[in-house]
Amino acid sequence: MEKTELIQKNVVRGRRSAWRVISSIQQKTHTSDMKLHKVFDLKMKGDYFRYLAEVACGDDRKQTTDNSRGTYQEAFDISKKEMQPTHPIRLGLALNFSVVHYEILNNPELACMLAKTAFDEAIAELDTLNEDSYKAPSSCSWLETT
Repeated sequence: MEKTELIQKNVVRGRRSAWRVISSIQQKTHTSDMKLHKVFDLKMKGDYFRYLAEVACGDDRKQTTDNSRGTYQEAFDISKKEMQPTHPIRLGLALNFSVVHYEILNNPELACMLAKTAFDEAIAELDTLNEDSYKAPSSCSWLETT
């Protein structure tokens, strides 16, 4: 009986250890997915405010412009911490944020700097990507040349 109990303890211990590793990976993945969704949601909210700012007048324009800039900035800050420079959502966010600076805030220098920095950071990471991941940044580089 003692040998059987020892075998069961070793089997259970190994499975518990494996379960802890799997749970840890799932938790990290879940946290990462939540941050990805947060950035995407903020990007969409920034887009919404940007569209409103394009047609708003007076105080409404100032408020929607501030909302757009603040929402994009929050998303941009999270994306820089949590996403690879080549991630399509991060690249799209940088492009849209630069559009706000160019078209709404009349700041073409900052707009170009934001877009160029995002592009340069993505290009620097291209060597580390697999073929499927390569498509989004390379299509952005195609946009850059047209």
